[in-house]
Amino acid sequence: MAAFGKILSLIVITVALLAINSNKACAGDPDMLQDICVADFTSTTKVNGFACKTMFTEADFSSMVISKPGATNNTFGSLVTGANVQSIPGLNTLGVSLARIDYAPGGINPPHVHPRATEIVYVLSGQLYVGFITTANVLVSKVIVQGEVFAFPRGLVHFQKNNGKVPAAVIAGFNSQLPGTQSIATTLFAASPSVPDHVLGQAFQIGTMQVQQIKSRFAPKK
Repeated sequence: MAAFGKILSLIVITVALLAINSNKACAGDPDMLQDICVADFTSTTKVNGFACKTMFTEADFSSMVISKPGATNNTFGSLVTGANVQSIPGLNTLGVSLARIDYAPGGINPPHVHPRATEIVYVLSGQLYVGFITTANVLVSKVIVQGEVFAFPRGLVHFQKNNGKVPAAVIAGFNSQLPGTQSIATTLFAASPSVPDHVLGQAFQIGTMQVQQIKSRFAPKK
């Protein structure tokens, strides 16, 4: 019986540890320790977020930043407008944010990742071909239409493309006050300092000249 008790105790401890680790792996931003912590952008202190300011108003919790369509006359034909802690200081420590994404006909939000958040989009207008790729290189994709929602798991490469003949728009929700975005192509071909040509060439199985041609397209416009 004593041996059985020890085994049972080990099982309980193991399950508890797995539950704790699973919770950490799936969680978004850390839990807040006070009711509110309105971001103080004047403070140079940065400890996994923004410092709290002592005086605040209702304006710190409100914004019209995503109320109007964004301009999509750019290289990719899309524009992401964030309603995150940088535009709504009251979101600091609350672990949520929104964004509006507008797409011209044929516009694309290129393959990218959000390292700190799962994303869910709601289609305001138009339709989009969307998808994400699992770590087993499985593409999960479909066409989503007005009124439909679609979720992109945290940290996985995903994209949205407007294959329609009219503009499209979505509202995106994130379980982070500042989810972060890494566009795959821009990250690799426009990094500063530059990722060495031989690294990119070997990774993509292309020549140095091709790497340099791609880099030139991502060079900042003068």
